[in-house]
Amino acid sequence: MDTSPRQNQPSTALSTWLLTAAAMAAFAANSILCRMALGRELIDAATFTSVRVTAGALTLGLILLPRWRHGGRAAGNWRASAMLFAYMACFSFAYLSLSAGTGALVLFGAVQLTMFISALRAGEYFAKLSWAGLALAIAGLIYLVSPGITAPDAGGALLMTVAGVAWGLYSLHGRGSGDPLESTANNFIYSVPLVLLVSLLFLSDFKASRAGLLLAIASGAAASGLGYAIWYAALKGLSGTRAATVQLSVPVVAAFGGVILLSESITPRLLIASAATLGGVALVLLQRARRDREN
Repeated sequence: MDTSPRQNQPSTALSTWLLTAAAMAAFAANSILCRMALGRELIDAATFTSVRVTAGALTLGLILLPRWRHGGRAAGNWRASAMLFAYMACFSFAYLSLSAGTGALVLFGAVQLTMFISALRAGEYFAKLSWAGLALAIAGLIYLVSPGITAPDAGGALLMTVAGVAWGLYSLHGRGSGDPLESTANNFIYSVPLVLLVSLLFLSDFKASRAGLLLAIASGAAASGLGYAIWYAALKGLSGTRAATVQLSVPVVAAFGGVILLSESITPRLLIASAATLGGVALVLLQRARRDREN
């Protein structure tokens, strides 16, 4: 039986696509849960972040506990944990002063620049048609959020930019992860003391309703903890440029999630922008897949 690497490529590609789709759904869920909690002032930003990170750490820790009891726990990576913490904290606090549309544009713009600069510095090839797909995707995203774009709060924009850079670096770091689940668990566990320190610093702003806590737990345990582990697994099969581009789909998915869960209306602008963004992402991915087959 021929078990050559070339024969195994289709199943590997399918696995990467499925993992990527699941991760994008988790990212969109995080946006929706965060909007519901902070937008309705059900919880303060520091507490939301602390509960989110702690819930993720506990969930992943419980899953891995039997393995750790028998084989021990691998050493964590403080650099990855610091990037995760920076993203989590800055993301929450930025949304206190930015609209959802402006925040998404600043965040994903920073992610794109970070990951593409890194990929280009590493010498990764990007065809002209792929650049066209990226431009189409970004144009669709800008068109989607343009009604809400005004001069953003400088502090909020800076925080969201830092969040985007941190998430871009965290994603790039994840491509070299040997065990996605354990790496993510360690990153969350090492981030817990940092987010608790932030909560202590902002103790005077403490606010936590039952609904806000439940939303933070859902965000941390499922959409963040398990979602980020899935993303780390998907990154093994994604190039830096592909990983950067596919994340442009998240604001569109989150927008449709808002339609379903938050009773927001579907507009022609939303449909057109979604088609442009997802079409551009598909163009980049298909172009890359064609090049991989030729090689």
